[in-house]
Amino acid sequence: EVHLVESGGGLVQPGGSLRLSCAASGFTFDDSAIGWFRQAPGKERQGISCMNICDDSTYYTDSVRGRFTVSRDNTKNTIYLQMNSLKLEDTAVYYCAVELDGCGVGCTDYWLGMDNWGKGTQVTVSP
Repeated sequence: EVHLVESGGGLVQPGGSLRLSCAASGFTFDDSAIGWFRQAPGKERQGISCMNICDDSTYYTDSVRGRFTVSRDNTKNTIYLQMNSLKLEDTAVYYCAVELDGCGVGCTDYWLGMDNWGKGTQVTVSP
């Protein structure tokens, strides 16, 4: 069974950092594409970053590029989101999601098909 578990969220001051983890199981990690999404109160879910695990290629939206970094540890079947220089507008519930057959095109091409989700982890940026 596909299972994703996000962790690492919490309360942080503006300018601070957090590292989110997404632990994956129940599928072949090396063949997948994994995306990071967030949803702020009153707003729609938005994709912010993703990675093709097979070739380590990544994508970032303009709002997070230069501040957030995706990485992975294949030995742990885990993908990370390092978030630096956090802003108030980064406050949201952060989710990871997976496309099981996620290699061959850029990872953003798989976003609409990522229907296996974790439960999310809350990130709150506040003075």
